[in-house]
Formats: sequence, structure tokens, C-alpha cells
Amino acid sequence: MTTIKQDDLIESVADALQYISYYHPVDFIQAVNAAYEKEESKAAKDAMAQILINSRMCAEGHRPICQDTGIVTVFIKVGMDVQWDAELSVEDMINEGVRKAYNHPDNKLRASIMSDPAGARKNTGDNTPAVIHMEIVKGDKVDIQVAAKGGGSEAKSKFVMLNPSDDIVDWVVKTVPTMGAGWCPPGMLGIGIGGTAEKAMVLAKESLMESVDIQELKARGAKTSTEKLRLEIYQRVNDLGIGAQGLGGLTTVLDVKIKDYPTHAANKPVAMIPNCAATRHAHFVLDGSGPALQTPPNLDDWPKITWDVGPTARRVNLDEVTAEDIKEWKPGETILLSGKMLTGRDAAHKKIQDLLDKGEPLPEGVDFTNRFIYYVGPVDAVREEAVGPAGPTTATRMDKFTGMMLEKTGLIGMVGKAERGPMGIDAIKKHKAVYLMAVGGAAYLVSKAITHSEVIAFPELGMEAIHEFEVKDMPVTVAVDVNGKAVHQIGPQEWQKIIFDRKKAS
Repeated sequence: MTTIKQDDLIESVADALQYISYYHPVDFIQAVNAAYEKEESKAAKDAMAQILINSRMCAEGHRPICQDTGIVTVFIKVGMDVQWDAELSVEDMINEGVRKAYNHPDNKLRASIMSDPAGARKNTGDNTPAVIHMEIVKGDKVDIQVAAKGGGSEAKSKFVMLNPSDDIVDWVVKTVPTMGAGWCPPGMLGIGIGGTAEKAMVLAKESLMESVDIQELKARGAKTSTEKLRLEIYQRVNDLGIGAQGLGGLTTVLDVKIKDYPTHAANKPVAMIPNCAATRHAHFVLDGSGPALQTPPNLDDWPKITWDVGPTARRVNLDEVTAEDIKEWKPGETILLSGKMLTGRDAAHKKIQDLLDKGEPLPEGVDFTNRFIYYVGPVDAVREEAVGPAGPTTATRMDKFTGMMLEKTGLIGMVGKAERGPMGIDAIKKHKAVYLMAVGGAAYLVSKAITHSEVIAFPELGMEAIHEFEVKDMPVTVAVDVNGKAVHQIGPQEWQKIIFDRKKAS
């Protein structure tokens, strides 16, 4: 009989969440670096350079890899011979660990969880509750896997109930392009096959806790049907040419993980959940000897990569730029932004829409005339920071507001993550605006370009409030120009053809 103390579980969960906020798993970093070394697409290679540099900076500075510090997912296996020395339930102990981690004074993490999700959508303030999957198993230990799952990758989760004769690989290859780039590739695909609908989803999520080992599998060869599936999906998805951040390139996925479960004879449920470039998870075991604390990795395992935008980058003063100036910008061009910009995500856009619909003015200090908006919900600053990690959020969520913003506020440009959808592109083209892309998975690096931050409207929205940022040489890429030409369409098409032609020639 093993006795597990309440504080040991709480402290272990809190420590794991702090740890994974600033340390990538080393196997993941090694996989990204290998992809970086072989990448031929300049845009994709630059994106991976920023991801790797950001990762090292976070490891050294103990600040979050991504501004989206995730929804906490916990897989816990409790041995049947375990005795608890606790006043709280297991769920409450885990949530207390989450609360403690997210309110750490030296590395405060972003609270992103909304209660009443179909109604008031009120932020819980401490990122609780976690999503907990619990099993009772044989033994006298408690085995725990903890993950922080970002909303951008989670939003791209897919499920299908296939017929038994349908091909899983074909479905995956057909589906991945529909996910866009908001899940921040290069990353991993977790696939759950079998059971029931909800079981398949849990299997997909759990598979993402496994180590990155596809190259070892390729070297030794597949021995099971699942391993054959992994290799085929890995190859065919990368052959799509989507590339890092959807910019076109050789590597879209670093690994494919699959878990399966027996299922009903009439069905073949298949779930797919991506893990983004901010992959974050940890594993620990409690055996009654005290808390299980994470061991810091060796920073020598991180590649020493430098990234220079080069002399060709266009420098832009946001305080002086005009609608006429942006007509010169070309898709794929690197821009360095300096000056003042406003921020705004979904909730702020909805408030702006409500005010305009009522004929009411925008809050004092909020003037978008000839200005740019940055789609971001930053982490709170600590110590000497102007702002915490402040990477972009998925821009397609703002597509439905784009026409209104461009028509009624005087806005001329937007900065966000990944591609724009047809509605967004049409509005950009119609109003001769421009959309710029910042790299997802490089939030701490991006934040270093922000010299001042101030909340100027909707403070009740927390991280979704409108901030005014002052930036210095913030690196972005022209993703959609004033003519509606989109790099996220051009790049993958180009690299898919290159990959196809090479295979045909060989």
C-alpha cells in the first residue's frame, strides 16, 4: 500500500505545467531542427528558425513558448493499492495544481478558459478546470501525463465515422489541407481509430503524449498495420507541400501518432488532432516518496541558430504608413514594423461591431484610421517586460469582421497567424488593405520587439482587451497583398508541384 499526499500531487502538477510552459520536449526540438536543416523553402526555413530561436529563448528565460498557454489535459492512472492522504478529490487536487501553476508570480501564464461556453463565456481567471481522464489500474503508483493544448491546434481537430471499407489515409490526406495553417505546423498528428466517437477522440489526444520517433521507424521498417499507417500518412501529408506555417515547403508534420481500440463491426471512427509548434507535455509518477519534479533539460540540446532578415527587408513606420504605401508590398516580402499598433481578437471585434451597429463611437483612444491591428491575446508582463509572450492568433476567426473593420474604421492592415479565408481575402482585395503574418510558435521572440504596451479599451476582456503596442523591428511576412494575392495559396501549390515532379523524375 502506497500513500500519496495531497500536496505532492498538487506540487507535481504545478511544477509540470510551469516546466512545459517554457521547455519543449527535447525530441521535438531535435525533429524541428532536422526539418530546418533539410528545408529548401526560404519562407518555411525562416519560420522554423524563429520557432527554434524562440524555444531556446524561452528555455533560458523561463517564459512561455506561446502566448496561448493552453487548456490543461491530464491523463491519470491511479493504482488500486494507492491510499490518499488528502481532503480534496483527485480532480480538485489536479485543479489546485493548475491554479498554482498559472498564478506563479515569476512566470504568470495566460488564463484562457471560459465558463458558460455557449452563453456568457466568462473567463475563470486561473485556467481551471482541467480536462481530466482517469483510470483505475493495478499497482501502487499514480502515473500522470500533463499537456497544455493550445486553442489554435485544438480548433483544427477532426472526426469522421468511416465505413469499414473506407481508406483512412485518403481521409487524412483530404482533410489536412482543410485545416489551414492555424495549427502552426510543423507539428504532429495524433490519430485515434476505433471504439466509439468519443473514444476515438481521447485516443487521438493521448497518442500525442508519445515521443517523436518516426525517423527510427523509417529506418527499421514497419512491423504492424499501425506502423505502416504512420509511415504512409507521414509521407503523403508531407507530399502536400503545405510546409511550416502553411508557407509551402518540404515538412508539414514531424511525426504521426496512432492509437486504436476495438470497434463495432459497422463502423470505423477516426479522430485526428494536431499538435502545434508549441508542443507541450510532461510525464511523471508518484510513488509515495514525495512530489515528482521535472528535471531541467541540457540547453546544449538546443541548436544555436541565428536568424537575420537581411538587408532586403522593408522597414515600415506604422505611425506614418498610408494606404498608398502598402500598394507596393508583395506577397512573401519580409517587413519590419516599428511604431504603434492596436490589438484586437474576437471579443474586441464583437464589441466594436455592437457599437458601430448602434451608431455609437468607439472608446476614447481607439482610432483605426490608417492603422494596423494585431490579432493577439498576450501573456501578462513580469519583471521588466513591456508585455509577456505575444504571438499572433489565428486570423481566419476575424474574417467575418474584416469587411466591417476595413469599411467603417479606416483600418488599412492586419497582423495575425496563418492564412485568411475567402471572406477575409475578398474584403482585403475590395478595400485595398493588406494582411501580414507573424510566426505562430515564436511568441516570446515576437514580444521582444514590443517596447511598450498599454490597455486602452475593454479592460474587462482581460487578455482580449484592446492594447496599444509600440514595436521596434517586429518581423512579419506579407501574406495577402492589396490585390488579394495570398502567399498561403501560392506557396503550398508551388511546393506540392516541386515534390510531385521530383518523385516523378525519380
